[in-house]
Amino acid sequence: MKELKCPQCHHVFKVDEDTFGSIAAQVRDQAFADELARREAELRARMQAEQEVRDARAGEKLQRCVSAKDLELSEREAEIDRLKQQLDTLSEVARMKTREQLAEKDRQLAEVRASLEKADTLQRMAVMEEKNRSMAALQAKDTEIERMRAQAANERTEATMREAGLKEKHAIELRQKQEMIDYYKEMKARLSTKMIGESLEQHCSNEFNRVRASLYPRAYFEKDNDASGGSKGDFIFRDYAEDGTEYISIMFEMKNEGDETATKHRNEDFLAKLDRDRRAKGCEYAVLVSLLEADSELYNSGIVDVSYRYPQMFVVRPQFFMPIIALLSQASRKSITYLRQLEESRSMSVDVSNFEAKLDAFREGFARNYDMAAKKFNSAIEEIDKTIQHLMKVKDALLSTGNNLRLANDKTQSLTIKRLTHGNPTMRAKFREARKNAQDPENDE
Repeated sequence: MKELKCPQCHHVFKVDEDTFGSIAAQVRDQAFADELARREAELRARMQAEQEVRDARAGEKLQRCVSAKDLELSEREAEIDRLKQQLDTLSEVARMKTREQLAEKDRQLAEVRASLEKADTLQRMAVMEEKNRSMAALQAKDTEIERMRAQAANERTEATMREAGLKEKHAIELRQKQEMIDYYKEMKARLSTKMIGESLEQHCSNEFNRVRASLYPRAYFEKDNDASGGSKGDFIFRDYAEDGTEYISIMFEMKNEGDETATKHRNEDFLAKLDRDRRAKGCEYAVLVSLLEADSELYNSGIVDVSYRYPQMFVVRPQFFMPIIALLSQASRKSITYLRQLEESRSMSVDVSNFEAKLDAFREGFARNYDMAAKKFNSAIEEIDKTIQHLMKVKDALLSTGNNLRLANDKTQSLTIKRLTHGNPTMRAKFREARKNAQDPENDE
């Protein structure tokens, strides 16, 4: 859409492309026609003015020379005819040019219209294609929504089925636990206190022997018959790695009592003894397998860690006898590497201890030799000091002798005949005579 503004009222209105093109063509054609008419009128006016000028000049010349004027008038008329023909020719050329321009404008307009129609066709095709694409996308979305709805329905169905399965499984577990409770109640009602304890030990032994060959082929699981320390546990479990390294050991105590027992025991009554037995037999863990306090929610919930009372100690019901062995074994099996590293560290510690012993022996021998050498060194120093003192005395004596020799030399250098004959006239006369004879050798002959 194009916007046009009225030059009079300044009102803005919109027109489509076709209308705008038609208006523009009309304006251009009218402008061209107006311009052509204007130029034609100007040309006619100029020719008329020139004709008037020529007529005026011809009148003047006519007054001077009629014959000359007639001739000039004839020439002028001929010129006018020529100009009229030229004007007609120019008008025809202008009209032909106008028709050519109009034809060119019509051709351009046709091209514009064809381009607009082509663009409109392409736009309609693009709109149709986009519409088809949108429809396809909407259809795909609808399909996806339907699929998600079906999936959600299937998931709800599966969730319902899982919920039903879990409820059924829970019911089965509750039923099994109730059957186990009923079994133990019935067993306690049938057996004496001693037989109950023996049956619990036998139950645990059977449970372990049932999986011994497949899960614990190198394990040791036997009754504790060593009461040399004053007491003993019920069972000792030890397992070994492939290289024979023991990586876990458990002291087991089994406790139970019948409903008819007059004095009811608690699990805490046996923890201190179990800890002493664990320490005495060198076991890492202690486990009390107990049916005591049958109504306790704490002990009925599963494996109970009582390490806050005694280190490495647990209380379990019989159904958790094998799980506690598996749990502790898996945890301890990871420590085999650390045990080997500990053994290597210990062997390295032994090597370090031997090295330290050798180093201490070397230090002692070196200290002894040092003391002996130090004594000899100090003795030599003392002898050197004595020698130095003796040499200093010799040095002082020599220095004194040198001083005396210097004094003697000084005295010798200052000795003269005058000093020797001072106070001795006889010797002075003798020396004068000797000097006189030395100066006159003829007197000697």
